[in-house]
Amino acid sequence: MTEGMHVDPSIEIHPNAVVDPKAELAAGVVIGPGAVIGPDVVIGANTWIGPNAVLEGRLTLGRDNKVFPGACLGLEPQDLKYRGADTEVVIGDGNTLRECVTINRATEEGERTVVGNNNLLMAYCHLGHNCELGNNIVMSNGIQVAGHVVIEDRAVVGGCLGVHQFVHIGGMAMVGGMTRVDRDVPPYCLVEGHPGRVRGLNKVGLRRSGLASRHDGAEFKQLQEIWTLLYRSDLVIAEGLKQARQQTLLPAAEHLCQFLEASIGPRRRGPLPALGGR
Repeated sequence: MTEGMHVDPSIEIHPNAVVDPKAELAAGVVIGPGAVIGPDVVIGANTWIGPNAVLEGRLTLGRDNKVFPGACLGLEPQDLKYRGADTEVVIGDGNTLRECVTINRATEEGERTVVGNNNLLMAYCHLGHNCELGNNIVMSNGIQVAGHVVIEDRAVVGGCLGVHQFVHIGGMAMVGGMTRVDRDVPPYCLVEGHPGRVRGLNKVGLRRSGLASRHDGAEFKQLQEIWTLLYRSDLVIAEGLKQARQQTLLPAAEHLCQFLEASIGPRRRGPLPALGGR
């Protein structure tokens, strides 16, 4: 249904797609057969929408995204508190959303579910209402993310797992497949198990990121020392953080400490403990 639309000649809409005339499509957009595009959807340049994808509600996609068959983006939140508020989903540029990915709108008026840039969400991933994803995140197949979850830049999350509502996953963390993620995952850490436990630093990811070479390796070394203080000493996390603050922290260690200070605060679920830890 494209009658009444002024269609840019660079836009390709399959005859079997249903595109509301009020939808905004930028140059180079491709809409596959059976796709459904609602009236409040905005799609950026050179974005590909695969067969039978459904884009509804207030939904904005940036440029150069790939939405694979069966994905459902911008539909109402699966939240019993939802009362029809005009909420939205905002997705950045260069994301790949594989088969049957679902991303729900936020719950309350004025709220958003947000996905940044250059993320890969593999098949059957679900993002609940009010989630916030950063950039360059990899989420493997079958990850179920509850509402109000925050995932920071460059995190890698293994497949077939659930993430509890209000959990934060720190930047450059790695979560092993089938881990139970019911508390915050500190940045730069390797987490796995059922229940999830912090096993160590994500050393492979840190080296690949180039962090190990910053400040002649001093940043990586300090991060290792602070992590050992927090997770391998006899101190509880709060005491370890106070001791860590007695020195000047480079950016990675500063980020880890700030994350944990917020995580042990009254509005968060608290960080995952180390294996055999406190």
